[in-house]
Amino acid sequence: MENIVLKVEGMSCEHCARAVTNAIADIAGTADVKVDLKSGSASFTYDPAKTQLETIKAAIVEEGFTVV
Repeated sequence: MENIVLKVEGMSCEHCARAVTNAIADIAGTADVKVDLKSGSASFTYDPAKTQLETIKAAIVEEGFTVV
């Protein structure tokens, strides 16, 4: 498992934070998802054998946010 922190732009409320949390958590191989609205970050662990980081980033972008 790898620990990752991504900068996510475009989150302005708790609904946005939940959308990002769910987008990451719904991907097999991710765990311990924590999204911090104030800092605009998403931290999580993922198993590179089960998913790719680019897949996770794409899921966040699909929700309407930007991954920096």
